Amino acid sequence: MFLEICFKYTRRDYSQCNGGIMNFFPKKLASAAALTVLVSLTIFGTPAVQANTSNKLVSVAVNSNGDLSAEAKQFYAKRNFNPIWVGRKNKARAKALIEAVSSAAEHGLPKSQYQLAKLRSALNSRRSNLDATAEMFATQIFLKYAHDLSSGILKPKRVSKEIAVQVPRRSELALLDAISRSNPTGFFKALVPKHPEYSRLLEEKQRLELLLMKGGFGKTIRSETLKPGISNENITKVRARLSAMKYGRLGNDPDYDDRLRIVVQQFQLDHGLKPDGIIGPGTIKVLNASAEQRLKQVIINLERERWMNRSRGNRHIVVNLADFSLSIYDDDRVTFTSNTVVGKIGKDRTPEFHDQMTHMVVNPTWHVPKSITGKEYLPMLKEDPAFLANNGMWMVDINGEAVKPVDVNLDEYDETSFPYSIKQKPSKSNALGLVKFMFPNKHNIYLHDTPSKNLFSREVRAFSHGCVRVQKPFEFAYKLLEKQTSDPISVFHSFLKTGAEQYVNLQLPVPIYIVYRTAFFAENGRVNFRNDIYGRDKIIFNALNKAGVALTSVSG
Repeated sequence: MFLEICFKYTRRDYSQCNGGIMNFFPKKLASAAALTVLVSLTIFGTPAVQANTSNKLVSVAVNSNGDLSAEAKQFYAKRNFNPIWVGRKNKARAKALIEAVSSAAEHGLPKSQYQLAKLRSALNSRRSNLDATAEMFATQIFLKYAHDLSSGILKPKRVSKEIAVQVPRRSELALLDAISRSNPTGFFKALVPKHPEYSRLLEEKQRLELLLMKGGFGKTIRSETLKPGISNENITKVRARLSAMKYGRLGNDPDYDDRLRIVVQQFQLDHGLKPDGIIGPGTIKVLNASAEQRLKQVIINLERERWMNRSRGNRHIVVNLADFSLSIYDDDRVTFTSNTVVGKIGKDRTPEFHDQMTHMVVNPTWHVPKSITGKEYLPMLKEDPAFLANNGMWMVDINGEAVKPVDVNLDEYDETSFPYSIKQKPSKSNALGLVKFMFPNKHNIYLHDTPSKNLFSREVRAFSHGCVRVQKPFEFAYKLLEKQTSDPISVFHSFLKTGAEQYVNLQLPVPIYIVYRTAFFAENGRVNFRNDIYGRDKIIFNALNKAGVALTSVSG
């Protein structure tokens, strides 16, 4: 200890230190210097005393740290301020934290936010055995990393009020308690979302990153219509880009042959396009999407998967707004699918949220929402007071009494002041069709049949006022009822043929997830991409970027 002090103050000249303390220090300081050395040797000389000192230092650091949460302070108090990161016995845990943070970018996490260099320096310092500051710093980095990886970097509702997703987040106390008791390497592995979709997206992220290093998907394609049978230099570019996108080795032949047509049709299916084999402007626009754009989509959807890091239920329903689809999953296997129509682009966008489907209503009455009554039906009534009667509808006052439009001076009202409600009786022409599927929620969103069947043939199916229309509502009902009856078709039609409104409860409520996935894997194992119809990808990526998620800009 003395030699180190002397070495420092004699400008690195040990020769002046040979006389010992008394020769080096002035006499008035000699006793103080000797006392300092003695105290240092006494306090720090034995592991037991050293540990006690460490606890005291941690106690002071915990109680004086304004950035540490009450839960984290509670954790340290419960363990008598024993450190979990610094000290010889915590080396394995400290090493596991450093290794975990080192791989943050692999998950699309903001690696810079975890201050890896500073963390490594603090935990590997010779003084770290007694460095309470390092202990506090490691705890704060650990909590941020653990939450980011297990439940997402962003809080969805802060990103957009339309993303009303309740994210499962473990408390800080639970995380700290778990890491202090667990095998550290195993603990960090367990933080990674377990759903197979997450690991598949990770693999696609790695593939795209490697591809970007090689220049991306290749040259873009000039916009024109390319049909099977033609020969065109653009076909060579089509082949090159499809090959880079993992559709096989397609060579550089300029002819649009039958083999290429089959590949183009698969590409169209994988991107939500009509699989007609014609490479028109719509298909070319999607073909020209860069590898960087696809990588962004994958990173965004990894974050969405982290928001859903929970058990989804042996049976659950997923409505993917971006894909205009509905699926029932039984033990993570798709057992039913249907096309859907979702909310219009603009004010009628369907929100994202999770709930429990509890019942269906067969032969439903449509209670027209106020927003539609004043804005759409009032102008029609002013032009034709018989409009309601001609469409199986009627008008009621605030007391629920039926009122004839001809008995009301409709010109007195506008869309905001119109005080009447409008209802539509059950029928095939009812706006809800013949069945609706209910999961009561504050958004007033549900699934339903529709008389407007022609819209299901469109590629982009955003036409509703927010609720989700189902192309195969009867088959969906049969599938839901099969868990509670041996003859779901007969049971459903026994309610239907009454012509009256019938409530049918599901004996076991089914979790339903209304999501917005623009990069996902289909049942055939192929990655699918969808257009960002509501602009939510852009909002989320901007928020991720602001939070520190970095993406190298590479053309391709």
